[in-house]
This record gives sequence, C-alpha cells and structure tokens, in this order.
Amino acid sequence: MTALKQPSLVSVSDYLDGEELSDVRHEYLGGEIHAMAGATNRHNAIASNALISLGIVLRGRPCQPFNSDTKIRIEQSDHVRFYYPDAMVVCHPNPDSDRFQDHPVVVIEVISGSTRRTDLGEKRAAYLGIPSLKVLIFVESEEARVVLHRRRVDGGFAVEQHDGLDAVVPLPEVEAELRLAELYERVNFT
Repeated sequence: MTALKQPSLVSVSDYLDGEELSDVRHEYLGGEIHAMAGATNRHNAIASNALISLGIVLRGRPCQPFNSDTKIRIEQSDHVRFYYPDAMVVCHPNPDSDRFQDHPVVVIEVISGSTRRTDLGEKRAAYLGIPSLKVLIFVESEEARVVLHRRRVDGGFAVEQHDGLDAVVPLPEVEAELRLAELYERVNFT
C-alpha cells in the first residue's frame, strides 16, 4: 500500500511575496496556489469599461474602484483565500502599503466559458461570505446580461438580472450606476 503524499501548503506571507516577483498571477486557496489563465480581449475590454465607468462616477467620493491587479483577502473560519476580481469598489480601503483589500462593497467578475464554473461556484460562495459586500456582479461576456446578488436587510442576498444595452444597474450602495451600454462599449457580439 502506498501512502498518499500531502501537497505542501504555502504560507500567506510566502504567497504574497511570490506574487510580487511572479510574471503570472495566482489565486490562493488555504495554502494551495492556482495560476490564473490569461483573459480574452473581450473579457479585458468589459472589465476595463466597468473600471472606467465606476472611476468616473466615484471620483471625489469616499468609495474608490480597484482593478484586476488588486486582490481580495477573504478570511474564512478554517483558511484564507485571495482572489483577483475583475473590478471592485472599496469604501474603507486597506493601507496603501498592503497588497490586497479586505472590505469590498462591490465585486465584479466577468464570466466566460473557461471561468463560469469557478466564478459561479467557489468564488461566489466565498464572495458572499464577505461581511462588507453589498453587491456581487457577474457580467456575461457573450451577451449583454448582468446578474447580481444584492445584500438584503436580513443579511441574505436577492438575485437581479439586467438584460440588453439599454439596461442600467443601480448601485445606491456606492452612489453609482452601471450602464450596460458603457459596460459593453466596443464589444462585438457575434
């Protein structure tokens, strides 16, 4: 009988130090590191449009958007996770010297065929466990559709869907809105 070899777990500090030197971004799941695949131009255009739209609206206000190079640290009861969302809005940011944010209010993930299962599975479950999170937004990359989870007064989340380029996603939690026409600007659906 052969003994199973346990994978060696990486400490949070080693992970964060390694990310500073790496040419490839990695997500961290309780000591295990997973390399991230590169995104398509369409994916990046949508994520950039979200960041630009939020950046314009939030300029001079207390909440600020962060791009996909900023990690979210999620401290769960038995482990820590770090994810790189496509965009996020934070109203109480960590110090500038930190390499991550702890208190996102809005998180945006652009969904593609290769990321759908992970984004709508493990990431959604982890994001919805963040106490500061008010809105989790999933943006489809193949059609003009946004599905979001908005925190209710009772602490649960209500699911909303917004379809078509004329749709507008209200974000009163950060005194903003996302217009799908802006979100999908220069994106060609074939």
